[in-house]
Amino acid sequence: MEESVNLLGQIKKLFACADQDIRTYSPLALAYMGDAVYDLVIRTVVVERANRSANQLHRDAVKYVKAKAQAEIIQALLPELTEEEAAVYRRGRNAKPHTTAKNATLAEYKTATGFEALMGYLYLTDRQERMLALIHRGIALAGLDTL
Repeated sequence: MEESVNLLGQIKKLFACADQDIRTYSPLALAYMGDAVYDLVIRTVVVERANRSANQLHRDAVKYVKAKAQAEIIQALLPELTEEEAAVYRRGRNAKPHTTAKNATLAEYKTATGFEALMGYLYLTDRQERMLALIHRGIALAGLDTL
């Protein structure tokens, strides 16, 4: 029986990526990764739910990936985070961003950056199951339309 390997494992193996100490990653590097991974999760769900025009798919996804929505999700999730997860979130939130969001306040943007850092951390530590559970739960807790 062939062993199942997740996407992260496949990427590391195929591209010969050395194991890194995740604690040495900057919070903005974690947020960079988390932004991509969270976007991939949302886009996957949106596409899997209905075959629509790319424009409509984009409009549906933006509801969940914009900074304001991410800030609402993480605020709703805070009581459910482990100490480790909360620490990663705070590191990301407190990082000094080099850019700002077009349609969000600075507070929303920084809060969303913390959320993205947590998503990146969970992905890079091979905890995709926890990452997906938090995304699913956070969307529900924040009262956003269910994906």
